[in-house]
Amino acid sequence: MAANEAELKSLMVKALEGESLAYRALLDVMSRYLRAFFRVKLLGQGRSATEAEDLVQEVLLAIHTRRHTFDPDKPFTPWMHAIARYKLIDYLRRTRGAYADVPLDEVIDLAVDVDTGQAESGHDLQKLMKSLPEKMQRAIQYVKIDGLSVAEAAKRTSTSESAIKVNIHRGLKALAATVAREEKS
Repeated sequence: MAANEAELKSLMVKALEGESLAYRALLDVMSRYLRAFFRVKLLGQGRSATEAEDLVQEVLLAIHTRRHTFDPDKPFTPWMHAIARYKLIDYLRRTRGAYADVPLDEVIDLAVDVDTGQAESGHDLQKLMKSLPEKMQRAIQYVKIDGLSVAEAAKRTSTSESAIKVNIHRGLKALAATVAREEKS
């Protein structure tokens, strides 16, 4: 089941305006989506699919308590995914999951806390990002943080889509290496 950005964002905006039926519908759609999302991620980590339900509840609670931080002018699904991935990584840490087992595309979430802009792990996203060449910073910022598509990021930076993908991959790999080095220290 794919999360429909337009539907989710519309429901979230209505919920923020106080429409309780929209909020209930949003929670229902997110629950189904997150349950499937976590089952796939946990099975990929060699975990049981039954662990997904706890994570779904954690994310729904985090979204509920942080809903005031959602900017209606920005996409909803990247905001929701950031919270979900952060909770997944936190869960894997608590249950002795290793960073090496977390897919490379998600390492950026080690340094993202949607509520405060800083990671609990002590890594400052801006500091990490500044260690990268500017083209990698922009590619990661636009696609992984701002939620733009690869095509939109390519257009914004006047580069090709493949250049954006390469910069994201290399940038995330460099960030992962930096985080791993700092964790060993």
